[in-house]
Amino acid sequence: MDLFMMNCELLATCSALGYLEGDVYHKEPDCLESVKDLIRYLRHEDDTRDIRQQLGAGQILQNDLLPIITQHTQDKPLFDACIRIMVNLTQPALLCFGKVPDDPAFRHHYLQVTSYLQAYKEAFADEKIFTVLSETLYNLLQLDWEQRTEEDNLLIERILLLVRNVLHVPADPYEEKNVDDDASIHDKLLWAIHMSGLDDLLKFLACAQSEQQWNFHILEIISLMFRDQTPELLVNAGQIRSAQEKQKDMQELELLRHKELAEKRSRTLLRGARHSRFRGSYVIEGLKSIGEKDVIFHQGLHNFKNYSHDVGKVLRRVPKRKQMAQDSESQRRSALNVRLFLREFCVDFLENCYNRLMYIVKEGLIRERAQQHDETYYLWAITFFMAFNRGQNFRPDVVSETISIRTFHFIEKNITNYYEMMLTDRKDATSWSRRMHLALKAYQELLLTVNEMDRSKDENIQHSSNVIKSNIFYMMEFREIFLTLLRKYDERMQPRSFLRDLVESTHLFLKMLERFCKGRNNLVVQKKRVKRRKRSQKTLPAEPTSEDLEQTWQIVSEELRTSGFQLSESLTEGAVPFDATSETPVEEQRTEALVRIQDCIMTRAGPEALSLLRAARAVWPEGDTFGSVEVEPEEELELLKQILFTKLPKSMPLDSALEEEDGVELEEEEELESVAVSETEFNFLDFIKRFANPNVVRPYIILLRSYSQNSVHTNHCITRMLHRLAVDLKMEALLYQLSVFSLFNKILGDPAATAYQELVTFSKYVLNRFFVFASTNNKAFVELLFWKNVGAVREMTEGYSKDGEGNKKGKWTPEEEEQLQRLFEEYKDSGVPDVVETILPLLSSSHTRRDVVSHMVSMGLVDSVKDLKKERKGTRIVLWTEEQEQELQMLFEDFKDSDDVLGNILKRITAKRSRARIVEKILSMGLVSDRRELHKKRKRSAPGRSTGMTEEEFFDLPEESQDKELDIEEEEEDKSDEDEHDYEEHVGDSAKRRQKSTSRDNALEKNHSLRKMVQTLKQEGLSGPVLWLQNSLNRTADDREEDGVSHPVALVPLTEENEDAMENKTFQKLLRTVGIRAPADGQESFWRISSSLSVNQLRSLAASLDLVEETEGDSEGNQESSLTVEMEDDNQDTRAQALRALLLSRQRKCPSSKSKDSVSCEGRSDTVEQRDHLEEKISKKRRRVLDDDDEDDDDLKDISDADPLSRNNFERSIDSDHKSPAAPAKRRYTRVLSDEEDDV
Repeated sequence: MDLFMMNCELLATCSALGYLEGDVYHKEPDCLESVKDLIRYLRHEDDTRDIRQQLGAGQILQNDLLPIITQHTQDKPLFDACIRIMVNLTQPALLCFGKVPDDPAFRHHYLQVTSYLQAYKEAFADEKIFTVLSETLYNLLQLDWEQRTEEDNLLIERILLLVRNVLHVPADPYEEKNVDDDASIHDKLLWAIHMSGLDDLLKFLACAQSEQQWNFHILEIISLMFRDQTPELLVNAGQIRSAQEKQKDMQELELLRHKELAEKRSRTLLRGARHSRFRGSYVIEGLKSIGEKDVIFHQGLHNFKNYSHDVGKVLRRVPKRKQMAQDSESQRRSALNVRLFLREFCVDFLENCYNRLMYIVKEGLIRERAQQHDETYYLWAITFFMAFNRGQNFRPDVVSETISIRTFHFIEKNITNYYEMMLTDRKDATSWSRRMHLALKAYQELLLTVNEMDRSKDENIQHSSNVIKSNIFYMMEFREIFLTLLRKYDERMQPRSFLRDLVESTHLFLKMLERFCKGRNNLVVQKKRVKRRKRSQKTLPAEPTSEDLEQTWQIVSEELRTSGFQLSESLTEGAVPFDATSETPVEEQRTEALVRIQDCIMTRAGPEALSLLRAARAVWPEGDTFGSVEVEPEEELELLKQILFTKLPKSMPLDSALEEEDGVELEEEEELESVAVSETEFNFLDFIKRFANPNVVRPYIILLRSYSQNSVHTNHCITRMLHRLAVDLKMEALLYQLSVFSLFNKILGDPAATAYQELVTFSKYVLNRFFVFASTNNKAFVELLFWKNVGAVREMTEGYSKDGEGNKKGKWTPEEEEQLQRLFEEYKDSGVPDVVETILPLLSSSHTRRDVVSHMVSMGLVDSVKDLKKERKGTRIVLWTEEQEQELQMLFEDFKDSDDVLGNILKRITAKRSRARIVEKILSMGLVSDRRELHKKRKRSAPGRSTGMTEEEFFDLPEESQDKELDIEEEEEDKSDEDEHDYEEHVGDSAKRRQKSTSRDNALEKNHSLRKMVQTLKQEGLSGPVLWLQNSLNRTADDREEDGVSHPVALVPLTEENEDAMENKTFQKLLRTVGIRAPADGQESFWRISSSLSVNQLRSLAASLDLVEETEGDSEGNQESSLTVEMEDDNQDTRAQALRALLLSRQRKCPSSKSKDSVSCEGRSDTVEQRDHLEEKISKKRRRVLDDDDEDDDDLKDISDADPLSRNNFERSIDSDHKSPAAPAKRRYTRVLSDEEDDV
């Protein structure tokens, strides 16, 4: 960034800091205020980090801040402010941007900030700066804990953070192209830390008991100090090279020399004496070109080995998600003096600090006192310092804190967690893979340390090693962790270095386990097995017979008569038939009280039943359900007898009720999983057989492809594992794969093959075995195309099984095969959930399910066993598509006013699912707030069923008959919702039409009651709270329409008038009618707008609360107008239903209209003339509405054609608006229509 592009205010602030004259910095009087202004600017920078970039371009830190802290240390406020701003400026770019940006513009800003950080790091590589920091830190640490202020602790933390930030800055690969043993900027920084004595202060903070709060900072700083180092290099720093190391280097040089000579010889043999200008052309016999002829090769013969058909083709781009993970490890050898100082630091740290620091850090991690991912520094410290201890005069006592089973368990748990997060967080899979690699190296180092302890001459150390090994070999999690990691290896997310460490760790673990098993005849280990047991079928208690009831009643009645119907005080006080804290409605609790009384009689507890009866009578005196208040004892006895012989709905136990709510049917069986822990005798060879899997072999082959870059030890680990499988287990056929043979051919043809003698020997062994096998099996070469499991290996070596072989339990006769084929053809398209389970009991002879399935596959009735796989409960996919959610919402809107909402949805939903899944989805969509709203409601008993009649016959009925007819019609609608699954399509359509008619009738009745309550509240002076309620409903509707999510919204009264209204009984009744839920006992304080109310319902309810004086005639006319809009369909059924709704509305208004001379009850005479007059009146109104709103009616038609659900909501909105004379009919109609268009 150009300095001249700096913001003018920022430039003025930087100029007010001071100036540098020679080596002396002269600060301005406003220097402190200017530093604070810069801190304030940094706090308000934008996403591109513009302030940070401008300060970096102006080199404010190099030219101003660093001279200030070195020359003006005595000015404490200025020093503190400068440290504070430098901590901000040096924080990692990854923290500034959150992650490495994908956008090119932000990526440029990210790289720019990183370049400024690298310039800061170079400026900090000065001994004077760290001398000032170390002296300041030393003076602060000299203060006792009681003498330190909060500012002192903040300054200590900021100095540590500043050192951490500077060490964290990555090296610039384009600027630092130094060779090994040359000093880099990081080395210069470390040397400045050493010369200033800051490293000694770090060791003091790590071991001081009073400075435990800085331990995580210290561990992070130490890990950054040793970022480019390896324990082996530090151990060998400054020491004379041993004869073994010299011999190793000589072998490497000899290997390179052999490769060079071999390549030179091969070039000499292929190149002729003639010059290459006349190289000629050659025909390659047997290798076809694109056509039918052989390939013509136009180059020299020495280039033939590099020939491929892909030469000249455009390389196919590999997608990013399929590319192999790249190694990020970079190692270089620092300057000798830096390595010597770091070596001495490691020795002192292990001697005095390691055990205490690691203990405190481990406790902080377990108690979750650390920040996120701080455990990675703990894992690094285990890996680095334990490896250093192994190479530097191995002493187990200095690392005893981390040599324990707890450490093994901690690392194993983190490996599992990192693997799960790597699969879950795909975007950050690389970071999780890197952390997983760090945990794996820590686990490997623990094994190496235990193995080193096993070699010790001290018997106590050997005993400790045996105790640790017996524990890790006993636990199943520790034994199988490497097997699991090999099976789950993914080269797209885990780099080659991870696989190398995994293979070497597996080799070490198997070698230790094999040595441990050799000295013991019977090693007992833990074994965990997942047991699947089926829940037994629940059986409901059998219904008692009439004889049992008579016998029970005789005993109970005699007991009550003997006691003289007198009850003790304990029974009288203990009988509580009503629970005020329960969420169960009062009516349902009355039924539950009857059931409890009946249960008491069934258990022959007569006094308890009588006490419950009397207590229930006191709670529910109305209706004489439990008898009148002045009932005689004999009447009570007769009442108890009636309760006993009445069939009441029995309540299920709590667990069964929960299962019923979740859709778990009683006749179904559910599989339960439990982990069974047992002990078994361990066999090492059986454990090795677990590795005989293509998913385990494949990672070894992947690592073997880079055999020339692998170390000798890595190639030995690979060869040893393949040798265990091919020789020890005699499963060399696992390696009969074309890619493996191609790799063996490459190894055998390598000019430096003598350096890989172990690999060459093993390759020859496998190839020899294959050619011997191919001489007896003519399918051997075809088998090379596939990876094979143990079953395929057994078939290849022992012979392929023919169709039908292997079924030794019973043979199939031709008659049984014919019967099986006939039954399968009969039931395959019948829609049964499991064809095999249906066929099994119908077979003439007994066969197992596996037998039947395998034979059906061999007969060709099905293509695969998967086609007949038994479907387990809970394994079906429960994801909902957008269309299925819309269908569920439409069905809920259609049947939400019915008695059995869930039953109707289950009958008509396209994608069949369990009750539990549908209930959970309805709750998650916010259609209902409580699952009890979906329970089946009780139906009213009708005196009789109605027969079909015409409209005229209906109006000819007397008033009582009309009421009965209406009740019968409603009863028929209720019963139509409970039809069987095998219903016809036209029956379902008629049921839907009847349901819509019922919902319209309910809407009319509800709106009428709302109007009445609003008028009452207005007379009481509560117009303001009603208006507040109306605004709350409209505001909630707008929020739900905008967000698309429904949540319960609390009604919080903020004025005294609204608070008083919330305590008014009439206003509370209005809230309940609108659908606002009362606060739950002890949990809520406010009424809440239910989440089940849709946007249209909320607006319709708000429109019904208009505070306008309305007369009886206006109300009637508006209702007729609303009916005319609903009767636009030509369907005769809809017209008759609208007329019945009009009649019902007039019946309800009959008592109130007697005092007025508007429309009276006498207007409902049963003459044909009045009916004709009524129909003529409705026709005129319809024509008037259609003529006035012709254009709007077209829009309504479009909406109704597009979505029938929207049409229902729209009609309900019209009903509510036509009842309110707040605006002319045409304007109100247009307003509602525009709202509906917005909804659509």
